[in-house]
Amino acid sequence: MEYRKLTPAGLLSLGTGAPEVAERAWRVRWDGVADAAGTVLGALPDVLEFHTSGSTGPSRCWRRTREDAWREAGMLAEFVRRDAPEAVVSFAPPVHVYGALATLLLPARLGVPVWYRPGYIGGLPETGVRRAVVVATPWIFSLLLRHMDWVRSLEHVTVLYSSAMLPSDAAVFLREAGPGRAAVVELLGSTETGGVAVRRWSEGEPPAWTLFPDVEFAGDTGSGGDAAGTAVPLLIRSPRLAHLPGEPAPREWATGDLVEPVDARTFRLLGRTGRLVKINGQRINLDEAEHTLRARLDCADLALVPVNDPMIGEHVDLYLVPRPEARPAGADLAAVRAVLGARPRKTHVVPALSRSAMGKLQHLTTSHSPTGIPT
Repeated sequence: MEYRKLTPAGLLSLGTGAPEVAERAWRVRWDGVADAAGTVLGALPDVLEFHTSGSTGPSRCWRRTREDAWREAGMLAEFVRRDAPEAVVSFAPPVHVYGALATLLLPARLGVPVWYRPGYIGGLPETGVRRAVVVATPWIFSLLLRHMDWVRSLEHVTVLYSSAMLPSDAAVFLREAGPGRAAVVELLGSTETGGVAVRRWSEGEPPAWTLFPDVEFAGDTGSGGDAAGTAVPLLIRSPRLAHLPGEPAPREWATGDLVEPVDARTFRLLGRTGRLVKINGQRINLDEAEHTLRARLDCADLALVPVNDPMIGEHVDLYLVPRPEARPAGADLAAVRAVLGARPRKTHVVPALSRSAMGKLQHLTTSHSPTGIPT
């Protein structure tokens, strides 16, 4: 793959959503830039605009200042600096707030070159360095597992990840990379909040989440040790909260996550409130269930969608995308039941699922022409 050479100022002047930035491969050298802060703040507009994916409602425009973005990129740099990275290889589109921070600004904060590519096909870039940060999208671990020669050519790889729940391939990747050769740094956040919490792991079970340095618990979550062991919605305060056009930034924000506080700064993430359902008395994390089912079902894609059921209240529908070479068919219901503890209310076989560049399910419409298979 050919990476177009761009200057730091030239890259930033194009804008985060420009096709030349988001849809084409490029590389930029930040090593040797004497005044990275001046270059960034001089090239970016006063206010940056990002749009929600539309996965939980209509897409909306959220604004944040360039100074807040630069400050947050500095925190990301501190999270990975212990690994002494010499380059960034990014797959996260800058059109999203995570991509803008990690693809455009993190390399500037670290003072290292960056290679960006928008696609999955093709080899990884020859960076000429020994230690790198890979800015990830949900499918990055399967790509890295296909290119373990590239991974093993490096002394250390840090995977910076901010998206849906980690796929099972993450643990496989860490095991294949070998002890001390790789780490995953996970970020929890959203378009509305920016980064909220972080955790780092390289083996065993992932640890609890720790709030960003400038973020604190609010409301019931903020009761610290008193709330330990209790499942509560995550409510936070942050000076970097985005705002809608014409409105002030909110003072605090309910993230939509359900957490179990450990102490005044850390928590265990139980799941998205809209992605937790109780079927026949059993609470199920649909993100976890989807990852498990992808490993068990022979399909191109799938999604579990919460629905109301007149008999038991909460239930789920399964949307299944067959592989092109396979005959349209229903799911392996025994495998599904083993994961959910019950059959889905209905299985829909569809030609495709609409997802954002970060892998979020955007919407389900009649244009999918689903075939309903009662289960």
